[in-house]
Amino acid sequence: SGGGAFPIPREPQEDKRLFGFEEERPAWNSKLQYILAQVGFSVGLGNVWRFPYLCQKNGGGAYLVPYLILLILIGIPLFFLELAVGQRIRRGSIGVWNYISPRLGGIGFASCVVCFFVALYYNVIIGWSLFYFSQSFQQPLPWNECPLVKNKTNVEPECEKSSATTYYWYREALDISNSISEGGGLNWKMTLCLLAAWLMVCLAMIKGIQSSGKVMYFSSLFPYVVLICFLIRALLLKGSVDGIRHMFTPKLEIMLEAKVWREAATQVFFALGLGFGGVIAFSSYNKRNNNCHFDAVLVSFINFFTSVLATLVVFAVLGFKANILNSKCVALNTNKIVALLGNGIEANLIPHHINLTQVSQVSAEDYHQMTEIIRGVKEDDYEKLGLESCSIEEELNKAVQGTGLAFIAFTEAMTHFPASPFWSVMFFLMLVNLGLGSMFGTIEGILTPLIDTFKVRKEFLTVGCCVLAFSIGLLFVQRSGNYFVAMFDDYSATLPLLIVVILENVAIAWVYGIDKFFEDLKDMLGFTPFRFYYYMWKFITPILLLVLLGSSLIQLIMTPPSYSAWIQEEAKEQTLRFPPWGIFVCISLVVMAIMPVPVVFGLRYFNIIDENTSGLSTVSYKKGRIIKESARPGEDDDTSLIQGKSPSEAPSPMPGNSIYRKQSGGGSGAPDADTAPNGRYGIGYLMADMPDMPESDL
Repeated sequence: SGGGAFPIPREPQEDKRLFGFEEERPAWNSKLQYILAQVGFSVGLGNVWRFPYLCQKNGGGAYLVPYLILLILIGIPLFFLELAVGQRIRRGSIGVWNYISPRLGGIGFASCVVCFFVALYYNVIIGWSLFYFSQSFQQPLPWNECPLVKNKTNVEPECEKSSATTYYWYREALDISNSISEGGGLNWKMTLCLLAAWLMVCLAMIKGIQSSGKVMYFSSLFPYVVLICFLIRALLLKGSVDGIRHMFTPKLEIMLEAKVWREAATQVFFALGLGFGGVIAFSSYNKRNNNCHFDAVLVSFINFFTSVLATLVVFAVLGFKANILNSKCVALNTNKIVALLGNGIEANLIPHHINLTQVSQVSAEDYHQMTEIIRGVKEDDYEKLGLESCSIEEELNKAVQGTGLAFIAFTEAMTHFPASPFWSVMFFLMLVNLGLGSMFGTIEGILTPLIDTFKVRKEFLTVGCCVLAFSIGLLFVQRSGNYFVAMFDDYSATLPLLIVVILENVAIAWVYGIDKFFEDLKDMLGFTPFRFYYYMWKFITPILLLVLLGSSLIQLIMTPPSYSAWIQEEAKEQTLRFPPWGIFVCISLVVMAIMPVPVVFGLRYFNIIDENTSGLSTVSYKKGRIIKESARPGEDDDTSLIQGKSPSEAPSPMPGNSIYRKQSGGGSGAPDADTAPNGRYGIGYLMADMPDMPESDL
């Protein structure tokens, strides 16, 4: 889903002149390309490693019920809202919210800040996937077994206490430190991978729209090919059905817990990419009469089915892994029983049909039968025998998510696949594609407003943005970097995005006016949308979002900020509290992301940036220079920027084709003071002074 990632031919549209030149608006090549772009943006790593985990943790198949209900109550209405607003006003996020209500112009900037925070750590995950991808071209895979201590014959103790894949992830790949306070210097392997990831993003974005149509077809469709191949392969393995059965067995009592609903709502929210501004930007290149209601429903359900498909794959593979571990457990404990015969366990307790001379032939059922009998006879002394229960259910209940699922549980399962390097290459290539698809859309959410504001060339800004992000990203590839990724993932996006989306909803339903918006939709779609949306937008969705925001805040306050650290000596994870400076960083991430909203509101409210520029001269602060200009006669307010003042369009409640206003003065060096709603501070949409530069190069 990416910026500049799609070849969009320019389609001329009438009455858009800028400095007397024709201004053309790019449009999508085809409906398919647009849908794939939206799908690529919304389907990301979360579908593969967050959704299955939530499913398992929150009652298996029962979790799909709250998820679907909330998708219909929150997801689809808000997704439809963003699509419709972008398509109608034909602007990126900042332009849209400036137009709806200049005082709420900060919403767009808040989206940009969140996009930047997310891009910083999201690309680190792509870097990790690239590292594993590059290591997958060998047989056996390097995480297949524990390495030996250098120049000795014994195994690494850290690996022996954990497992080969866990050791490889924490020690070989991340070389992780014991806590967030121990920086430990840069990890060079990961630094190079992060550089490669940023290079890929930069190259895909810099070429803009010429070269990357093929990239998008590949990056959106390839993950589905891999998931389907994995599902078929996994279903042919022993134990996969156990995993799927475990996943779909509904635990109905869990559905009554508030936590389940909160997590389902948060997931719906992130899965669709609401509030990032990517959805608005993409839909702003549609034809005016495109049926965006159909798109909203289609993309939401494609996203839902992708999550379910990924969950099937994950549980089939985890079922297979649980089966293998269970077999090992049975063999190990059967050997214990053999050793204890006549020495704590009488031989006559073993059923006749079980042949203990061939331990490998003893099945899980046989083992459970033996332990039941021994437990019955040795009631009090059973614990001392040290026999484990060896149950597949227990193995499957160990919930794993995120990096633990992708880089530990899944990699371990793949080592047991026939032709494991092939499957490993496919899996990590899929993760890279899923990540890049979302990454392109996220970066576009940063570039578009900046290009429109500072009128720099896209190439320079793209390179500058990527270099800056890579430099800050070095924080995430030091030895303690994984802890910072967890911190950013938990704190930089959730609350700010929720607040942004609540404000978007309120801006349309209450500030702009829901009836007016329905008129616009009718004009645009050719039919009146269902009344369902009227009540959703006006009452139900904002109330649900406020409840979600409240419960998220309470949860944040109740649970002290903590992270899961890997302790090298004990070779296991341990939950540690963030140090005071860490808590400060967590809070400042949330504050920085939300800051633009009150700042812009304040500047507008106290007329530091006027909502209505009078005929008096105004001062424009542009890139450090103060330019004194006299305002044009007859232009009394900023929205005329968007309204175009052409007779045909003037009555329309939202601007149609003439988004750009003719500029008097024929392109004198600096734009006039009120070129943009908040152009005086260089934050906002200053119109391009290039003849055919679209408002975004999406």
